[in-house]
Amino acid sequence: MTYSVNCSILLTELPLLERPAAVKAAGFDAVEFWWPFEASVPTDAETTAFERAITDAGVQLAGLNFNAGNMPGGDRGLVSWPARATEFLDNVDAVAGIGGRLGCRAFNALYGNRIDGESPDGQDELAVQNLAAAAAGVGRFGGTVLLEPLSGAPEYPLRTAGDALGVIARVREESGAENLGLLADFYHLAVNGEDVAAVIEQHAGEFGHLQIADSPGRGAPGTGSLPLRDWIARSRELGYPGRVGLEYQAPAGTAFAWLAGGL
Repeated sequence: MTYSVNCSILLTELPLLERPAAVKAAGFDAVEFWWPFEASVPTDAETTAFERAITDAGVQLAGLNFNAGNMPGGDRGLVSWPARATEFLDNVDAVAGIGGRLGCRAFNALYGNRIDGESPDGQDELAVQNLAAAAAGVGRFGGTVLLEPLSGAPEYPLRTAGDALGVIARVREESGAENLGLLADFYHLAVNGEDVAAVIEQHAGEFGHLQIADSPGRGAPGTGSLPLRDWIARSRELGYPGRVGLEYQAPAGTAFAWLAGGL
């Protein structure tokens, strides 16, 4: 199966460490997570418990986010946050450790909000340095750093595919790092008014990962009006070889009912 289930937004009725087994029971073989710990550097016991939940369930960790801060409180990443720069670098080591042991190759680095009192140019310069460091950290075992446009966060500066690809190009130019890619979340792009079909035509070869939810509502495929089936098919025709991350909101009992109709 070509899907991966984001266990940070789906199956939330279950404790976090029970979700990989539930994913397996639902017929999937891969999971992805936002950063699953409170701290940027979890304890050995926390790390071991998380890794065992995945390996014991018999699923592949297909994606893992770097720490993005307090997401419910409005944080959207540490990459461009000067006061947390050292913490981000510490988190790179933690993420790379988990990813290396579990065979994960895709790592989403949320860029971070604009911060009052900080220069946007200074934040962008820091982001380039931090993304280069992240690419080096996961590049040791073939990992890719993903950069994602987001919706619903007014202070988050990456809203279009072009915004993210511009940052990626700058990191490559200034650091020489090549292992960065666009995380094309069709929901966020569509909500932000992007012509998603045009993005696919122009940039499918630069997609490091795909994620889907329907709009309006960020629900399961079929609950809104987005032509997700067509967008995925065209992305594959143009060379996207990877999994499609399921990152939508739905009750556990009906979370995957849409699959009966295919996608």
